[in-house]
Amino acid sequence: MSMMPSRRWRAMLCAGLLAALPMGALAQTAPSPPPGAAGDVAPERATGRGSRGVDTATRYMVAAANPLAAEAGREILRAGGSAVDAAIAVQLVLNLVEPQSSGIGGGAFLLHYEAITKAVTAIDGRETAPAAAKPDRFLGADGKPMPFYDAVVGGRSVGVPGTVMLLEHAHQMHGKLPWPRLFARAIALAENGFTVSPRLNGQLAMERHLPANPAARAYFYQPDGTPWPVGHVLRNPDFAATLRAIAEKGSAAFYEGPVAADIVTAVTGHPTNPGDMTEADLKAYRVKEREPVCGPYRAYTLCGMGPPSSGGIAVLQMLAFLESRDMAATRNDPALAAHWFSEAGRLAFADRGLYLADPDFVTVPVRGLLDRGYLAGRAALVGERSMGKAQPGEPPFKEGRAWGHAEAEEHGTSHISVVDGAGNAVAMTTTIEDGFGSRLMVRGFLLNNELTDFAFTPTEDGKPVANRVEPGKRPRSSMAPTLVFRDGALVAAVGSPGGSNIINYVGKTLVALLDWGLDPQAAVDVPNFGSRNGPTELEQGTEAEGWAAALEARGHTVKAMELTSGTQAIRVTGQGLAGGADTRREGVAVGD
Repeated sequence: MSMMPSRRWRAMLCAGLLAALPMGALAQTAPSPPPGAAGDVAPERATGRGSRGVDTATRYMVAAANPLAAEAGREILRAGGSAVDAAIAVQLVLNLVEPQSSGIGGGAFLLHYEAITKAVTAIDGRETAPAAAKPDRFLGADGKPMPFYDAVVGGRSVGVPGTVMLLEHAHQMHGKLPWPRLFARAIALAENGFTVSPRLNGQLAMERHLPANPAARAYFYQPDGTPWPVGHVLRNPDFAATLRAIAEKGSAAFYEGPVAADIVTAVTGHPTNPGDMTEADLKAYRVKEREPVCGPYRAYTLCGMGPPSSGGIAVLQMLAFLESRDMAATRNDPALAAHWFSEAGRLAFADRGLYLADPDFVTVPVRGLLDRGYLAGRAALVGERSMGKAQPGEPPFKEGRAWGHAEAEEHGTSHISVVDGAGNAVAMTTTIEDGFGSRLMVRGFLLNNELTDFAFTPTEDGKPVANRVEPGKRPRSSMAPTLVFRDGALVAAVGSPGGSNIINYVGKTLVALLDWGLDPQAAVDVPNFGSRNGPTELEQGTEAEGWAAALEARGHTVKAMELTSGTQAIRVTGQGLAGGADTRREGVAVGD
């Protein structure tokens, strides 16, 4: 009989032995850690992209993408709820006020830190492909990949949602308040109404496909076809009824019975692009506890989400590549920071594209991808000039070889960070994939289009692609909820939406927090930059555009573009908690 510990026990080991991990194994010229780690003085405030000051609290804090959602979380914390309780309340309200990004029709990854045991738990609520799904799902009659939105809009793209069961599972493990209590604020807002925000109005105005769905058109748009204006009070009694059922009966009210039947009807009944989900697919869905991926960065230890997300491994790889550089000094030379950061990104994205997929279907060499010797060898490839396009490496401990494929990911995504009064923390990234998902609305909520996160082309050079569609499989993600520790104590909870750029958004924020000593708001607001193993991307309309000439002199191909992160970060300081919510969206950090 194997003596390998269970996943949960291994997660506890990961957290309980944080201080024992080899710190700074790649460091050569690494500076001393900046102030602001747990128990230190507050980190320095610096002028960032936005003008909002840092939010602080002494007891607990929640950072989320909308003020109504953040306040719902704070209300739960005030009532004595746990970090998980607060995150559940936040998610349910986000479904109402930010429906383009997340909701109960989608999936999520949740990292939880328990202060007493120092256990880090990683919960996978990623959507799954129906049992009838086949690898050629997104190939047209000509054998070529379908145009993206031809695949997205309709039932073909809908995966079996995981968020409801993830929330229930997390509550059973770490909840304190009664399950129905967590639904009260979202139900009240759905019944009594909430005001349409500028971001929701703007997203609806740009949206082309949503009005084709009768339920969505009746809810989101005026009779003349224009979106409800900013300030309009929007009510969603159908969603309130759905939430009441789940509050009363738990996740079974979602995965079985009338709600499940209506989901299947919407998916299979789409007039031009039907899917093949069944009620049996919904009933069979299960969340999974995964082993978190943890690794050192200077004096810190970072824990993230492992496969089927690529985010945790990619962030850890990038920071390992940067550890031999004096990143603290680059605060005054941002073009140099962008050079090193982009080169690190090329290497990480090259490995991501080849090796990362659902570990229940593909052998992912997690140990090898995070091996310190392997990372040191890869880091040596970063020079004074850009390498252009990086090739994937050959990590040790690899069984066979996966074959990767790039695809668009998770533009309809949100992130929640929470630290409760007992010091427990949640970093949860949640998604319905594209903005407004599949554009199918059922009982007051939108269904995801998560299956388009699979590779559209199932084979490459005659070999099966790791992230191809298969029955019951979870598509690869880039979501990167991250918890940071120092000497075993919590330092920060960070995460962001943004598709595959999530990896760069989170990595940039961690460099700004840990190397540059910025407070969370300033760190979040630093202009976004990086490379996904293509051009070096700089956030347009910011000071980052001014770095282009210096980067081009180092051989970079530079592309200025919109890089709309939605990062939420909370940091533990000697004075309590400091929070940052991305000024590119409508988020806030609130606490007491």
